[in-house]
Amino acid sequence: MSASATQFADGFPRRAFTAEEVLRMQEAGVLDEDERFELIEGEIVLMQAKNYPHERIKLALIRALSRALPDALQLGVETSLYLSKATILEPDLSIFPMMDTTKARGPDVLLVIEVADTTLVKDMRLKAAIYAKYGVRELWVIDAVRLETHVHRDPVDGTWADTGILRAEDLLSHSSAPGFAMRLSEL
Repeated sequence: MSASATQFADGFPRRAFTAEEVLRMQEAGVLDEDERFELIEGEIVLMQAKNYPHERIKLALIRALSRALPDALQLGVETSLYLSKATILEPDLSIFPMMDTTKARGPDVLLVIEVADTTLVKDMRLKAAIYAKYGVRELWVIDAVRLETHVHRDPVDGTWADTGILRAEDLLSHSSAPGFAMRLSEL
């Protein structure tokens, strides 16, 4: 069987991996189970270490969202989302129905939150496009430095139909978590 190939920014072809192959590599010890990476369209992409502003915002969101979610929904914290056979992303936070997380697909995911301090460009371009492509319903990319939230809603044909920016003083809220309301300026 011949393996598929992918071509990254440098223009050189690379062997593309599937989610199944990556999981087998972890089971065989080729990839350490604690190694932080995502599989993006067949490419294994290492994840960067998180800084204090990133963790401060993520922890505040975890606390507030977990208190506000109804019992029918769950809050994923760095939960692997298997968006396709060649794409596994681990957003900082995600909200989806109570279900086996390996079975959750893009349209099941009500909200993905990526907190970015050093990865803002990657999250805004590459990852936002991937979440739209696979039908995630809403994406927030929080700029941990400026305390701005880039809101992406309503994916249509792989692009976001509605985008906007909420400033630090603006109220963050989401319909899936009726009791959730937070201003980043208050952290």
